[in-house]
Amino acid sequence: MRIDLALLLLRAMTAAFMFFGHGMAKFNNFSTLQATFPDPIGLGHTPSLVLAIFAEVICSVLLFVGLATRFACVPLIITMLVAAGWVHVEDPWQKKELALLYVVPFLTVILAGPGMFSLDALLNSRPRMLRP
Repeated sequence: MRIDLALLLLRAMTAAFMFFGHGMAKFNNFSTLQATFPDPIGLGHTPSLVLAIFAEVICSVLLFVGLATRFACVPLIITMLVAAGWVHVEDPWQKKELALLYVVPFLTVILAGPGMFSLDALLNSRPRMLRP
């Protein structure tokens, strides 16, 4: 039970910090960011911004509620590794550190799972209908 509470706290707080601290800022400023957003992997400014918003908004919400949790962590990890390894590669360590710190709870959730206080656990505990 304590581990499940710890996983809930880790999942919910990390997702909320990502959503409110990073994702919503990008979403709310989409029109001003789309022409200048970093394009570290050559997709174009707008597609790179859309992918970052998908990870930081949609995947953060999925992580928060614990739905498709392990899947939701993958785009978040990729986004943070791209931010640290390409976008901030020339910046001092302090600029890379936050992105790399986010990777730790995302990897932890992938390894440990979402815990019993998640929609994944709720959906997996329901009896399944037998098909004829």
